[in-house]
Amino acid sequence: MTESTQNNKPWLKHYPKGVPENIDISAHASLVALFEDSFRRFAQRNAYLYMGKALTFAQLDLQSRNFANYLQTLGLEPGARVAIMLPNVLQFPIAMIGALRAGCVVVNTNPLYTARELEHQLNDSGSSVLIVLENFAHIFQSLQGKTRIKHVVVTSLGEHIGLKGKIVDFVVRHVKKLVPQWNIPGHLSFAQALFKGSLQQAQTVTLNHDSVAFLQYTGGTTGVSKGAVLLHRNILANLEQVDAWLAPALSRRPIEQLVFLCALPLYHIFALTSCAMVGLREGGTNILVPNPKDIAGFIKLLAQHPEIHIFPGVNTLFNALNHHPEFAKVKLPNLLVTIGGGMAVQKPVAERWQTLTGTPIVEGYGLSETSPVACVNTTIIERYTGHIGLPVPSTEIRILADDGSEVALGSPGEIAIRGPQVMAGYWNKPQDTAEVMTTDGFFKSGDIGLMDQDGYVKIIDRKKDMIVISGFKVFPNELEEVITLLPGVLECAAIGVPDEHTGEAVKLFVVKKDPTLTEQQILAFCKEQLTNYKRPKQIVFKTELPKSNVGKILRRELRDLA
Repeated sequence: MTESTQNNKPWLKHYPKGVPENIDISAHASLVALFEDSFRRFAQRNAYLYMGKALTFAQLDLQSRNFANYLQTLGLEPGARVAIMLPNVLQFPIAMIGALRAGCVVVNTNPLYTARELEHQLNDSGSSVLIVLENFAHIFQSLQGKTRIKHVVVTSLGEHIGLKGKIVDFVVRHVKKLVPQWNIPGHLSFAQALFKGSLQQAQTVTLNHDSVAFLQYTGGTTGVSKGAVLLHRNILANLEQVDAWLAPALSRRPIEQLVFLCALPLYHIFALTSCAMVGLREGGTNILVPNPKDIAGFIKLLAQHPEIHIFPGVNTLFNALNHHPEFAKVKLPNLLVTIGGGMAVQKPVAERWQTLTGTPIVEGYGLSETSPVACVNTTIIERYTGHIGLPVPSTEIRILADDGSEVALGSPGEIAIRGPQVMAGYWNKPQDTAEVMTTDGFFKSGDIGLMDQDGYVKIIDRKKDMIVISGFKVFPNELEEVITLLPGVLECAAIGVPDEHTGEAVKLFVVKKDPTLTEQQILAFCKEQLTNYKRPKQIVFKTELPKSNVGKILRRELRDLA
């Protein structure tokens, strides 16, 4: 039997030169201490760009302090939960940092939530304050009296960007009619909250590594959404881990100020850490993209910013850009690292991306419960690898069998993670926490993967997405990657459906790139590429596939549909 990873860390010998085995978070007592250090060091730099409006570190310092002061006027208890229901607008980082400075816990909330989903999250978290975009205020209005929210701040897409913002808001409200009527008695505008805070004297708040920073709700793809409790030390650790991982790329090309493209939503853990938090730590600029689903508009923005160095994204976003005719004209000469996460990066997508941009997609892996980064390819790879790289510093990965024992290297099992970035547990759910944490501190991810002899980890699929056909395990990721090689396929998703003969069978949902594509062509291709039991028994053509807030295809919704 090949050796396991216990008492052995094969990945360490493949760390790039200069990357430490362990990280140290003692430099900052809390995230707030880190922010304030950056505010002092980078005061005159631009922290954010949004619709042509720049927000400097000094302005972010002042305005987030004013927002913290406003929250302190509300008489909240220590650790009060503040729900932020905003897309990528300047108000997001101001409110987020302000809430942390006030000693509150940030509850990141998806603006696209239905009333049912929003009610669950607000009540589960016990949030008492809500900051919401006016476009979604009617959703909260329908819940009045059903939550513990006592204070509401309503803002708009254009509120914080001056005269241009007034034009933006007029178009959004009266031309595109994207703001349903709403009425929330006693609410404040974002500007009013900042003004109220500017009249107050800040109260000193003591925070430490064990203070709760975020309740980061899981996507709910496998049941009711749960709040992962992320402490200040969890995020601080992940920032140090990401900083160490970026170092080899930066040593090859020294850059005075990093520029991040923030197309993923800041309320999602991927962008929260990889864009907002890393940008603050490094003194970088984040270019905020409020609506990356507008691919044509997104490409125009890319063309305006050739200075972009770091581009985090998901497979579906890269795929949509790859297939838009205008993207081939965009030049990104300064692109240093393209980071792929949130879902599996498919080989055809990665290869086309590198052909068009000249840079490989550096695929990584993490979860809300791990702040999020646990594994990632090195930032100096030359091409797509097909795996998720190595555990980052101070992180251990084990691959576990169903009985909790560790499997041999090269064998599939459940990925389990131990490190300082792993959550403290699920909010008010000790039983759920106990089910995912081993007695020696490993978090069981629910993902099936394997580790090779050199410590490189490969994702196979979600444990709950696995299809069992006549006793054979079939993984949707494998099928989807193969079938997207067929030129007429834009996107696809595979699920298991009941079958009286084999237990389960594969049902395939396909979005066409070529409108003439037929079921027979797909079946013929699958016959060439896949063994018999892996081939789809049912094929359904759709105009689009259901996706999460970051663009991950939601197989659960397809199963419900089936």
